[in-house]
Amino acid sequence: MEEPQRRIRAAHSESTITVYQAYSPDIGLPAVRDGRFPAVWKRDRMTWIKPSFLWMMYRCGWGAKAGQETVLAVEITRDGFEWALRHACLSSYAREVPPDRATWQRQLKRAPTRVQWDPERDLHLQPLPYRSLQLGLSGEAAGRYADEWTVAIRDVTPLAQEIQVLVSGGDLDSAAGLLPRERHYPIGDDLLAHLCG
Repeated sequence: MEEPQRRIRAAHSESTITVYQAYSPDIGLPAVRDGRFPAVWKRDRMTWIKPSFLWMMYRCGWGAKAGQETVLAVEITRDGFEWALRHACLSSYAREVPPDRATWQRQLKRAPTRVQWDPERDLHLQPLPYRSLQLGLSGEAAGRYADEWTVAIRDVTPLAQEIQVLVSGGDLDSAAGLLPRERHYPIGDDLLAHLCG
């Protein structure tokens, strides 16, 4: 069956969803140790969460990019994630919704979350013909993410490195076997239409 152009794919349970971020060790390691983001984590900046492990690997270069050496799997409540989706605005203007660019710009300024759809990635981090969700959290959403939604934070840097070694050695089957199990995350058609513009 062909993948839809836009669909949320994620590792999730009945009550949580796993998203990924990458930080420098001075943020990432205390976050893992304490199960919450440290004081140096900037609440006043937009923070982007990614349900796709491979998109995160593309963004952080398997944890090799400066300032992104610690790759985190952040388990958050589904209630929180869905609050963020309901309060989101598309990060770029879609001609069909809302009716004009000025309305979209006003909504973008007020929205605590932003949605962006970027090409999903394969094991070689090459783009696939369908897109993966990124969610930008700011203001109220960033505070809720840090203080209310976060259930657990794990360091998956060793996993990223192990998968990269297997990919580099051409053992794609073993690499694929180590990937987090991401599957369709169910949301209503109305909400999906809101997120897609």
